[in-house]
Amino acid sequence: MPDTHPPAAIAQTAPPAPANDTGPRAPASTTAPAPSAPTSPPPRPAGLATFDRAVRAAEARLTHGVSPIALAGAIGDWAAHLARSPGKQIDLAARAWADATRLALYAGRAAMGLERTPVTPDTPGDHRFAEDDWQRFPFDVMAETAKAAEAWWTEATTDVHGLPPRRAEQVRFLAHQALDVLSPSAIPALNPTVWRRTIEEGGANLVRGAANVVDDLERALTHRPPAGAEAFVVGRDVAATPGAVVYRNHFIEVIRYAPQTPDVYAEPVLIIPAWIMKYYILDLSPENSLVRWLVARGHTVFVVSWRNPDAEDRDFGLDDYRRLGVMAALDAVTAACPGEKIHACGYCLGGTILAIAAATMARDGDTRLASLTLIAAQTDFAQAGELMLFVDESQLATLEDLMWSQGYLDTTQMAGAFQALRSNDLVWSKRIRDYWLGEREPMSDLMAWNADQTRMPAKMHAQYLRGLFLENRLSTGRFAVDGCVISLGDIRAPIFAVGTEKDHIAPWRSVYKIALTAKTPVTFALTTGGHNVGIVNPPPADPADAGGRSYRLGARETCDPYRDPESWAAQAPRFAGSWWTAWGDWLAAHSSPERVTPPPMGPVLAAAPGTYVFQR
Repeated sequence: MPDTHPPAAIAQTAPPAPANDTGPRAPASTTAPAPSAPTSPPPRPAGLATFDRAVRAAEARLTHGVSPIALAGAIGDWAAHLARSPGKQIDLAARAWADATRLALYAGRAAMGLERTPVTPDTPGDHRFAEDDWQRFPFDVMAETAKAAEAWWTEATTDVHGLPPRRAEQVRFLAHQALDVLSPSAIPALNPTVWRRTIEEGGANLVRGAANVVDDLERALTHRPPAGAEAFVVGRDVAATPGAVVYRNHFIEVIRYAPQTPDVYAEPVLIIPAWIMKYYILDLSPENSLVRWLVARGHTVFVVSWRNPDAEDRDFGLDDYRRLGVMAALDAVTAACPGEKIHACGYCLGGTILAIAAATMARDGDTRLASLTLIAAQTDFAQAGELMLFVDESQLATLEDLMWSQGYLDTTQMAGAFQALRSNDLVWSKRIRDYWLGEREPMSDLMAWNADQTRMPAKMHAQYLRGLFLENRLSTGRFAVDGCVISLGDIRAPIFAVGTEKDHIAPWRSVYKIALTAKTPVTFALTTGGHNVGIVNPPPADPADAGGRSYRLGARETCDPYRDPESWAAQAPRFAGSWWTAWGDWLAAHSSPERVTPPPMGPVLAAAPGTYVFQR
């Protein structure tokens, strides 16, 4: 087919005569020149593009990285679909009228001191109105009104015809965030416990609360940890298991822990924690330390301690974390324990990057892994949970602009996202307790660790959000390493995966999906608790006293049919105690039966916990 477009090399006007041309010139043409071919508009000047991005970055700082367009889009989508559903509107109006009638009757009976039935049943896990103070009039009416409003909004965002489920979840989340702010439990003047304590103490609670406000402001301005964290000094009270740094590069320090038994399993254990927080969540105080527990059981344990990146690290990407993080650590362990296969364990984001590295190793014929353990780590992000509700193009663009101006995602910006998931517990109830009741919740090792946060480089975080969360490339066969797509199905090492029942960050049904992708034996443990508390769950000193802790455990062999999460949970047996014991038995079963003499420590660069853990 002939090309109908003019070649770009053909000039549209005659070229000017050379400067040294002295010959006769033809008379100027009196005919109109031929119309020029359409051309594309000139590119926008780089300075204007930079100006636009700087404006958007400033806006992102004001909104703490939240895209107002994404929020408005969700609300607008819901409102437009609801407007096209008059039957749903009538149903909601009828429910509102019925609730108002029941609340009026409830208020009348409560005012006269008569027996009454709650208008709305309590939501499991909601302890805002559990105290006896909320059972007295008129506070009980306020509590019932708040619960009825939340139930109505849940219904208003459910079964709206044509509204995508994700949009419904977004609007439901926003509505409940607003209702949390307006809840009488979060408003001091409407909270009966505040009134009672103020009267009983003659206002002393308010004096203590004011002192707490000043203390917290001072700590925030001087970048000091929260009150009570001083009792947990890194290297003394937490991260205190004896060991040494045996490898260091720009990204990581590899810590090897000193043996505590005369002989050890031949296969070492390498733990890859998440780089979003400091590594020592797995080496807290001695009674809560998974590292210490493993070493005491005869394992040679190595842990990666990630460097806290700054603006100079803005261009380091996800593959840099794989190469200079996971693979470099594996090489260090191989050098320390030559000829031995490695039990690799990844926690949260560390488990995700470990899975990527394991699939790449399988593709490339690297058989060093004896087993793979994924702790609260996602490899399929189709059901990534509330944390990723608003990860779309608009939200991602906002975060990219914010990180472009800073070079990283800051700790306070990440902390706000985590707090929003449990705003009742982590924000409003805490403010009432600290500032109006004048009480400080006792600091724990886990709470002190939670306040010791790290940053994330701009390029890596953008790639992670776009490639994994937004586009879910890893589980759909579209994630490439070194230009070639990798597959989790290539992994042949047996897998032990752990999910937690109340995980808002890595929902257990999402973690469970490794059983759908893997073509190797998978053992899955589902433990009580949340993303951190469920993992930091040591066995009790008295095996008969599990303290309410339990876990479900089930194994799937390569040839077994797949079971969906609900079917698995209904059939998997429940055991009292900690999942640590099940994992320890699994590691032992996948290790050589004969124990060996602990290998020498090798070159020591620094004593544990190293230097990167202290970076701020």
